[in-house]
Amino acid sequence: MKNVLVTGGAGFIGTHLCEKLYDLNYKVIVYDSLSSQVHGEGADIPSYLRDKVEFINGNVIDRDKLMNVVKRVDKVIHLASETGVGQSMYEVERYSNGIIQGTSILWDILANEEHGVKKVVLSSSRAVYGEGKYSCENCGIVYPDSRDKQRLEKGDWELYCPNCNEGLTQCATDERALLKPTSIYAIGKKTQEEISMVMGRALNIPVSVVRYQNVYGPRQSLSNPYTGILSIFTARLKSGKPINVYEDGLESRDFVHVSDAVDGTILCLENEVADYEVFNIANGVKTTVMEVANILTEYLNPNLTPVVTGNYRLGDIRHCYADITKAKELLGYYPKFDIGTGIKSFLDWSEKESFQDLSDKAERELIAKGMLEQCSAN
Repeated sequence: MKNVLVTGGAGFIGTHLCEKLYDLNYKVIVYDSLSSQVHGEGADIPSYLRDKVEFINGNVIDRDKLMNVVKRVDKVIHLASETGVGQSMYEVERYSNGIIQGTSILWDILANEEHGVKKVVLSSSRAVYGEGKYSCENCGIVYPDSRDKQRLEKGDWELYCPNCNEGLTQCATDERALLKPTSIYAIGKKTQEEISMVMGRALNIPVSVVRYQNVYGPRQSLSNPYTGILSIFTARLKSGKPINVYEDGLESRDFVHVSDAVDGTILCLENEVADYEVFNIANGVKTTVMEVANILTEYLNPNLTPVVTGNYRLGDIRHCYADITKAKELLGYYPKFDIGTGIKSFLDWSEKESFQDLSDKAERELIAKGMLEQCSAN
């Protein structure tokens, strides 16, 4: 039987992944700290996983505990990470420890202890691209820096060429794009990738990196106000509050259903063609935040109307959607869910789930830390 360790396996993506691995006859060990921010206070392994996995409650920065698990498996899927761009900008130590230190400890174990690990899959993020890939009529392909705060204050939300200052046209971002992270979270994910690729080659342990775009779907926490646009918006609507949309609502993302994210991850785990490669795991389609807000509002509370606040969050990007050509051609990865059917599956699941709308609390924290501001045009 194939033995696989899934760090962070009790989380949103992890639970779906572990169930699929179980169905594929893997012996799955879940190593997860059950963070209260994600799972709530006093949480336990979800009931639907108990008979399918072995669960170990542990933090990836606990070297001895992690080492004892690593020695028992032949493959590792490293999902464990702090999540949330905005929060990372004022909880720097926690995010750096959870992302960079945890990954360093994993590779230190693989470098210095006896083990049988023959493959590592690392979950990364579209956040490593920063603003991503654009085309300038004068300069060709460019990778712009973070947006200028003076322009944001005036409600000028779009990107400009770093060379000639002309307006830009967004392109699908491929895996060869320049990495320009704009938050502590993104810096951590980029560093994770670099550590894993360097150490994997040095130790002759094949590594595959999956750069998830905005993953959504059933089991995404409806009480974590720091990450997951759909879950945050859903909790507000269920609480009878309209959705607050930042900037002008036309910022766009690439939303990928969790089932598709799981399929892409397993394709990387099981195919040698994925060794030492990076893949965008995405839908390959851009959707504006306002489109999502309108779909959710129509489903859940059509008497409400999304509110365009003009607020902007430091570290946020304007647009990013992925070029998934490489994943299609090398892995045979083809996403099955479009945004409409994906949101329907998410909302069907959410009907019977408990929720807690903490979005106002999160916004107050961001404002207090100087991470959420209002443009002067409003």
